[in-house]
Amino acid sequence: MKTKQPVEKNKQYDVSIEDLTYQGLGVAKIENFPIFITNTLPGEKAKIVVTKVQKTYAFGRVLEVLQSSPDRVDGLGKEYTQTGIAPLQYLRYDAQLLFKQHQIENLLKKSHLNIHVDNTIGMDEPYGYRNKAQIPVRTVAEQLETGFFKRNSHDLVPIEDFRIQDTVIDDVIVKVRDILRANQVVPYEEVNHQGIIRNVMVRRGRKSGEIMVVLITNKEQFPNSDQVFNEIAAINNVVSVYQNINNRVTNVMMGDKNILKSGSPVIHDQLLGINFIISPSSFYQVNPVQTEKLYQLAIDKAGLTGNETVLDLYCGIGTISLAMAKHAKRVMGVEVVPEAIHDAKMNAQSNGIDNVEFVINKAEDQMKLWAENEIKTDLVVVDPPRKGLAGSVIESIGELQPKKVVYVSCNPATLVRDIGLFEEQGYEVDGSIIPVDQFPQTPHVESVTVLSLK
Repeated sequence: MKTKQPVEKNKQYDVSIEDLTYQGLGVAKIENFPIFITNTLPGEKAKIVVTKVQKTYAFGRVLEVLQSSPDRVDGLGKEYTQTGIAPLQYLRYDAQLLFKQHQIENLLKKSHLNIHVDNTIGMDEPYGYRNKAQIPVRTVAEQLETGFFKRNSHDLVPIEDFRIQDTVIDDVIVKVRDILRANQVVPYEEVNHQGIIRNVMVRRGRKSGEIMVVLITNKEQFPNSDQVFNEIAAINNVVSVYQNINNRVTNVMMGDKNILKSGSPVIHDQLLGINFIISPSSFYQVNPVQTEKLYQLAIDKAGLTGNETVLDLYCGIGTISLAMAKHAKRVMGVEVVPEAIHDAKMNAQSNGIDNVEFVINKAEDQMKLWAENEIKTDLVVVDPPRKGLAGSVIESIGELQPKKVVYVSCNPATLVRDIGLFEEQGYEVDGSIIPVDQFPQTPHVESVTVLSLK
């Protein structure tokens, strides 16, 4: 017999908001049936309309906030919540920091782990922090527009001021948009896989001020292309212009082929006094102000004396490796992306750091090789993607038995899961988990955790 849900699509309800999900959605319950609602905060009462009903939960849209939370502030505008650019924009910043701390605490509690979580380290200026933008280009009302997709859709909302991005990057995107319009470049059309321009990527070195622009196109050749690239190269402080070809039917942003159209193959930036080169495919943290705090924390918590051998898994372009190398005897980094390892080696060379080695491999495969070669290590640093660590990586770390593991996490759920797996290998959390707010106005949180061999 089919169970009837206690709410119906398109019907209005008065609800009380009880909680906030890890995605920043308010949670209300009717007969214990959860409804997830954007732009609502715990403690608020709201009139909502139900927009979607699933078997075990529903989604709603707020029509009117009947009773506000003391943590509510004036937002930037509904387009920032619609697109997911700034879903926490209406939550006071100190309350955002508390929410991120509680996210980790709640996950630990669910896993019956009794570990202290420190206060979240925030920003003095929690806007304009992103040094990289990846902006879709589509036709809206018969005109080429740049902006961002509505959440869970591919409907473009035209936006000029992204608020969380470096304002210089916002200005460059508008100039690139106007160049594309003037040269009648046809935006990509997903339905029939036609058109030219899919996305615009802009990166800026915070310390150098150098700007890289990458046009991601569906085809290599297109009308007026030389004119387009020349005009982009003439934008103030643009030192590097690329074309990236992505002709696959995919949601993946970039293709495999980067063509340098003008200027330098890289731009430069600096973290913790170390100079870095950044190419189109480089992974480089998007919030340089908080990244310095994050990496300094990792170094401080590692307690290096200058005599240690450090393994850095997922080393990227060597940001953590090179920062650690100043305080260790030897650092060995591994990364699966060949271009990143090329950049890491160049970064080591240009900074005169000679106690680092970088290899191209999957982390789990390289760990096995290091174990077979009986590499003795004192410290392993991991900064994995959102999916966390593969079980085989944790087992390999267990075989090498370093005294400490420094875990830099961008996903509290996989961090908590991995802490449990490290415990099976004889490790325990040493001190507290320290959250760092890399992404203000969004629900995402990074953290630093040290695990010590029991």
